[in-house]
Amino acid sequence: MQHPERFTGRVLLLSADPARVRTQLGGHAVSLAQALPLRDDVSTDEIIPLPAMVHFDATLGRHPYTGLVAGGERPIARDAVRDAGVEVVVAGKRYGKGSSREHAVIAEQAAGVRLVIAESFERIYRQNADNVGLFTSTDFGLIERIARGEPITVDELVDGRDALTAAIVRHGGLLPYARARGPAAAAAPAVAAGAPRTLFRKIVERHWLASAHTPAQPTTGRGGFVHADFRFIHEYYTGLCAHLLAQAHGDALVLHEPRSILCFEDHLSYVHRSPAHVAGGLVGDVRGLSRAHRAFVARHSLTDHGYLQPLLDAGDPGNTGSQGISHALVTETYALPGQLIVGTDSHTPHAGALGCVAFGVGTTDMACAFVTGSTRLTMPEELRIVLDGPVPDGVTAKDLVLHLLAHPAIRAGVGVSKVFEFCGSALAQLSIDERATLTNMTAELGGFTGIVAPDAATVRFLHERRGVDFKIEPWMASDDGAPVAQTIRLDCTALSPMVASPGDPGNGMALSALAERPRIDIAYGGSCTAGKREDFDHYHAVLRWAADRGLRVAPGVALYLQFGTTAVRDYCVERGYLDAFARVGAELLQPACGACANCGPGSSTDPGQVTVSAINRNFPGRSGPGSVWLASPPTVAASAIAGVLTSFAQLQREVLQRAA
Repeated sequence: MQHPERFTGRVLLLSADPARVRTQLGGHAVSLAQALPLRDDVSTDEIIPLPAMVHFDATLGRHPYTGLVAGGERPIARDAVRDAGVEVVVAGKRYGKGSSREHAVIAEQAAGVRLVIAESFERIYRQNADNVGLFTSTDFGLIERIARGEPITVDELVDGRDALTAAIVRHGGLLPYARARGPAAAAAPAVAAGAPRTLFRKIVERHWLASAHTPAQPTTGRGGFVHADFRFIHEYYTGLCAHLLAQAHGDALVLHEPRSILCFEDHLSYVHRSPAHVAGGLVGDVRGLSRAHRAFVARHSLTDHGYLQPLLDAGDPGNTGSQGISHALVTETYALPGQLIVGTDSHTPHAGALGCVAFGVGTTDMACAFVTGSTRLTMPEELRIVLDGPVPDGVTAKDLVLHLLAHPAIRAGVGVSKVFEFCGSALAQLSIDERATLTNMTAELGGFTGIVAPDAATVRFLHERRGVDFKIEPWMASDDGAPVAQTIRLDCTALSPMVASPGDPGNGMALSALAERPRIDIAYGGSCTAGKREDFDHYHAVLRWAADRGLRVAPGVALYLQFGTTAVRDYCVERGYLDAFARVGAELLQPACGACANCGPGSSTDPGQVTVSAINRNFPGRSGPGSVWLASPPTVAASAIAGVLTSFAQLQREVLQRAA
């Protein structure tokens, strides 16, 4: 018999007006009409700021929404939600966008939140909520009913969800469901033939598993389980994952196919130079995350890409970087066309540039995948993004993505939880490194994943980077006439360098249309999105040009260039790039996520600072308290020399004019 849920605590409406938020936390009721407009685009960075992620237990309950920005303020203090007895939280569109950090839902739950109501949810956030038993709903009619004290049935809370999700929620989360039902790794059914299919669907069909509450074949909108060729995790999540597995399995824990599990320490190797972590006294806690990560790796004899060897010799892990960023290394070293890969990072779709299905999952999903070899997905709809070329000189894949992010349909949410299939004549101009920028930033586009069909460039990449002679099989492409939900065409020939103004990657505009160019304090080139070989080709082209003319980084500006992997670093050394970088005054950083995750040099320290960055997202607080403009690698390098936001072409014109 189903027991109705009663919500007796407070309802917190996340208003865009900070005074309305404070009023509620102070114990006074605010109606929905009074709270409007609600905050849209509440990111997981705001729900649980990165420095608080050193915790992976009930302590997280002190921190939810401490990063929330409303009206330029942060109205929610530590302990405020828990102390106010909040049980229901209400927000606007695209709630939980950004990082895949499951700490967000665990923090909400630990603070006493039992239900989140929003106009729409980001895919990873909502799946994480399902996995831990945190209710979510898009039914705003529940607000008045809760205020009247009416009970709400679980059937109502899972109304419209697929059968698998509903079953997981009814069991109280994924691990209780797995214990009760067990998503057994059965043989995949025969691949269906006949109707034209997309590459994404073909790959999913080849990895589909039979399970309770799931269809025999992938069905749009319905959940199921798929076998993963690789599963990977990084140090921010390993301790939490180990904790969840210990609770569920104790000493009887056995991992499924441990040779296909990859572990990375990529986020925190520069924590000793992270302003947020140092100022917050969190460096010791970060060391605890590393210890938990290494203990799990050692116990199960897993493949690990950790800190660079000199660090370990010095006995002080955390000084000079790591082997590389997880999803960048997966693409460089492991992924192959046709595979299915899951990782605990929202930018796992990076590997989709090689023609595989790669997507991010939360920690509970990964814990389940570690013991079963499978992970769940709700079969998404697909978008076809046709990039018509040629791409003009000076325009990079980052500019294409920033333009796409500003597209009215994308801004309206058409891409949320969908697959982005990139195709079109412009792709022939884009290397795998550049294609990885497209698929990587499907996270910012709101998508489930991004994919590019393998071609001659893919074969060349695998041969040159790994010595692998890969042969593309006939099925590894979308069939003519394969149905998709929508097609968006982008005329790349009309594009110019783009930027995104602070606050959201969707705030894109042509740089040439920006009349007032902001002065900058920090220029940062790096991260998974912009720390690849071709990105460093761009940095070098600009900075070598500047160095040859006696130019240096503008006074008052700090320029940081951070390699994505050690292979990228070695490539730059071999090509002689470091000389130009040194001559202009850039600081080079060993591989790590660094400032992109507010975990190292390049993060701001003051709200008045302005950064131009080649990272993938600029949500409030993402890289420190200052303002972050997103731009392409050449624009970041040119702006560092000019001291204001500018393109390489404009920098060249201005320097030549001064010399004339």
